[in-house]
Amino acid sequence: MPVDVNEILHLVCHISKVKKIHVAVKSSGKGAIVAGACAFFGGLLGGPFGIAAGGAVGGLVGAWMTSGQFKPLPQILMELPPNQQRMLSAEVHKIIKHLDWTDAVHLVALVMRNPSLTQLVLQTALNFFSQQFDAQIKYED
Repeated sequence: MPVDVNEILHLVCHISKVKKIHVAVKSSGKGAIVAGACAFFGGLLGGPFGIAAGGAVGGLVGAWMTSGQFKPLPQILMELPPNQQRMLSAEVHKIIKHLDWTDAVHLVALVMRNPSLTQLVLQTALNFFSQQFDAQIKYED
């Protein structure tokens, strides 16, 4: 059976909704740009001392900006570029490839009936986000 990315993403979205998972994805590139820009402008305005002061202020602002806002995992999944959706789908497919399903609803039912399989799919998705995006995970109560 060919891998249907949308069906597998539907599965991960469903599990993460049930478990109330929220993720904050860090954007370290933005922080580096802000820190560098502040150091540059500090240097223009205050010379060597301005570089140090601008770098310190820029580092703090950059860290604050990139701390990430927690969003529901399904929202982040749908915002992923297609190539990363395929990567996640391939990882989850390794776990569920032994199942025989007809559509996304059937797949969700099969996986949700087995708590250990549900946990394995969820853990695979969370590991993907941790490794690919240095994401922070939060279980909503």
